Amino acid sequence: DTRQRKVHLRLILVSGKTQDFTFSPNDSATDIAKHVFENWPAGWEEERVSSPSILRLIFQGRFLHGNVTLGALKLPPGRTTVMHLVARETLPEPNSHGQRNREKTTESNCCLLL
Repeated sequence: DTRQRKVHLRLILVSGKTQDFTFSPNDSATDIAKHVFENWPAGWEEERVSSPSILRLIFQGRFLHGNVTLGALKLPPGRTTVMHLVARETLPEPNSHGQRNREKTTESNCCLLL
């Protein structure tokens, strides 16, 4: 029964604070952000954000886009999966910078991931 297969997430803030949550495999990254925003942990007051739409999940070094479900990530059932929770307005778009410098072919484009 899929209703029994809950997904346990331990979310870590940039500050290092953690909180455990339980979700369904059908929940998407957007659903998770909304749930966390609406059930903001008491110990996270200093990190509170103004809107769930700026909360981003990072799993194994990659940003999870809004429609990705936990089930699609094939997380191990019965185990707690750790993800990072960060507040940022936009997700990095591949090759979004460096477009205006295209005519300068001698210049090398380098990107720094923070």
